[in-house]
Amino acid sequence: MPKYSIIIPVYNRPVEVQELLESLAVQDFKDFELVIVEDGSSEACEHIIKNFAEQIDIRYFFKENTGPGLSRNFGMDKALGDWLLFFDSDCLIPPHYLSTLDQSLQQRPLDAFGGPDNAHESFSIIQKAINHSMTSVLTTGGIRGKKKQLDKFQPRSFNMGFTKEVYQKVGGFGKIHPGEYPDLSYRIMDAGFRVGLVPEAFVYHKRRIDFGKFYTQVYKFGVVRIILSKWHKGSFKLVYALPALFLLGSLLLLLLSLIWSPLFLIPLALFAVLVFLEALLTSRHIVVSFLAVFASFIQLWGYGYGFLKACWRIVVLKKEERLAFPGMFFE
Repeated sequence: MPKYSIIIPVYNRPVEVQELLESLAVQDFKDFELVIVEDGSSEACEHIIKNFAEQIDIRYFFKENTGPGLSRNFGMDKALGDWLLFFDSDCLIPPHYLSTLDQSLQQRPLDAFGGPDNAHESFSIIQKAINHSMTSVLTTGGIRGKKKQLDKFQPRSFNMGFTKEVYQKVGGFGKIHPGEYPDLSYRIMDAGFRVGLVPEAFVYHKRRIDFGKFYTQVYKFGVVRIILSKWHKGSFKLVYALPALFLLGSLLLLLLSLIWSPLFLIPLALFAVLVFLEALLTSRHIVVSFLAVFASFIQLWGYGYGFLKACWRIVVLKKEERLAFPGMFFE
């Protein structure tokens, strides 16, 4: 039996799957299987998978569309490994990933882990800018990403894993999306399992390919945070509300600049300069740095709007979350 089972849900991403399999084919640690779950795609990737059958131990399953969470559960039921690992289909895996992870788990035994992500040199300029925004301390993304306890770092589905025992005792991912992975993380934490961040086990994650899709994603993240706070009492932290406060502060400054003086825009300008300089130091690319400013405002405003909208509907109006946001759930 393989030590690791890598489970990947796929929905209409044949190109991304090709790139993902190319990265998995050159892993320097071979004791793993790959379970691909095609989630009702109209653009299937089975023909691509066949090209890697001699390089990777792959099993492919096609099922009706039920969302990524339930597709991961389907894959876990088919998996043979002692460890269940999860990547998104738009990830690239460094060749040393599995050997690095295996060595880390031997030195520091865990029952569940999460890992970070980086931007690959082949990514587009927009993807690199979005990656910077999502991992920057200035946008709150980097605050959680550098913590080493599960209650401060929540493993994310693009790079996480746990033992089969965790799945058997805690259960799998829920029907909400996005939000299925922090929900599961809270349940793992409540069950008392050993958990932690493995910072050396990183992946390259493409995230969204344009700002419109990115806005939709972060808006949903804001909505989900309120839902999860309702489901898991005591899980709410002030950092989750910071983007909403940033949005409200931005609106106030914009209003004051129109009524009294443009000088009220100085705080927003200073924030933009800080983001630009931080991005320039890390990317050393002036266009990426400019776009990182736009990505950061989109992230904070989009998340903040989703957060406030969910607060109004769920907290103030007391609507049931499935009725308030039916598009966030798979049945």
